[in-house]
Amino acid sequence: MTEIAVQVEGVAKRYLIDQGTRPGYKTFADLLSGLATSPYRGFKSLTRGRAREQSKQSGTNGSHIWALRNVSFQVAHGEAVGIIGRNGAGKTTLLKLLSRITDPTEGSLDLYGRVGSLLEVGTGFHKELTGRENIYLNGAILGMMKSDIDRRYDEIVAFAEVEKFIDTPVKYYSSGMAVRLAFAVAAHLEPDILLVDEVLAVGDVAFQKKCLNKMEDVGQQGRTVLFVSHSMAAITRLCPRVILLDQGKIIADGPSHEVVSVYLSSGLGTSPQREWPEAHDAPGNEVVRLRAVRVRSNGNITDAVDIRQDVDIVIEYDVLEPGYILWPHFTVHNDEGVFLFVSLDQDPAWLRKPRDVGHYVSVGTIPGNLLAEGTMFVGPAMRTEEPRNLHFYEREAVAFQVMDTQAGASARGDYPKQLPGVMRPLLDWKTQYSSIESTPLKSSASGPTRSP
Repeated sequence: MTEIAVQVEGVAKRYLIDQGTRPGYKTFADLLSGLATSPYRGFKSLTRGRAREQSKQSGTNGSHIWALRNVSFQVAHGEAVGIIGRNGAGKTTLLKLLSRITDPTEGSLDLYGRVGSLLEVGTGFHKELTGRENIYLNGAILGMMKSDIDRRYDEIVAFAEVEKFIDTPVKYYSSGMAVRLAFAVAAHLEPDILLVDEVLAVGDVAFQKKCLNKMEDVGQQGRTVLFVSHSMAAITRLCPRVILLDQGKIIADGPSHEVVSVYLSSGLGTSPQREWPEAHDAPGNEVVRLRAVRVRSNGNITDAVDIRQDVDIVIEYDVLEPGYILWPHFTVHNDEGVFLFVSLDQDPAWLRKPRDVGHYVSVGTIPGNLLAEGTMFVGPAMRTEEPRNLHFYEREAVAFQVMDTQAGASARGDYPKQLPGVMRPLLDWKTQYSSIESTPLKSSASGPTRSP
């Protein structure tokens, strides 16, 4: 029988909606800091927090909102599970319940093992303590012996890339430095269960990749990982199993590619079209702003494309200042996180020419029989070289599914099994034939000649 690491049964969470902000409200990080500096005062704060939570659940004042309703699932020891859903679906609330930051209104949660969590930048860090002191504080919170922390200390500092600042109080760290150290601590202090929210978005691309590799290592070492992310590429790479939440309820739980497909096709996640109606909310700056990006095939916006058909990537944008030579382009990643290619606008009408103020629509066409089947994520972007600047880049802004069947002229042909690879081009093949009798064979001491 498989050993259970996480058991969630009938869990619900209800929050009280107040008018305005409560004075004196403390975050979980604040409570931990209070416990470190003054245990008694911290305990009183924690007690007041519990009482306030019970008051919320009693429903005597104000209106309520259910962040989670009747959520039940199990996670086996050593399993890596992704949790996806649109904003407000209940993902972060679920991880906070699992981290014991707050209690459920209904139901029960049982975790079997030591839990390490990374839910927000600096969670569990005391801002007045140095990075070194916070490593040992977090290790103590996890129940580790000092000798165990000593053994992992150098590895944590090197991974976080904060050697020069390790004896500086954390309050002087940038958000990037704080998240690097927080992740390094959470991943290296050997928790049995690792809970990670979308906090990795704070780091740069290189560090995000390093974090994903480390989480992959953690999973391969037999530890349990629960990972919340909006990046379907990261989710499918790390997690064989995915749970989809919507409006606080589980609507799908199964193999990652199947659940991600449900997420995309249901309109809950990334869709084939995204628009920014209000210019001030649109990605970009005072030079240019992205207004829309669409996936189109046969003249129609679609999230499912026949592998044989061309796919148009339509990028709409407003140029707000004249005189800039702009390079519209887009990236394509597959659902395993592989960067397939980037395509730049090569329209000769605008190549190396500054653009006037106005509304533009640039269309890049991906030819049929190029991409393999699967989910493709498109990231529209805009840059200038003089001056060098990336004005916007919305990675995975839209997505579409490439469908390959045996009904037509595709690279699969009549081959019935799964074809590997990220590309599936239909190449031009030619075969020449001649009979064996008309082709003299050279004698050989090693035996007859064999075809490859």
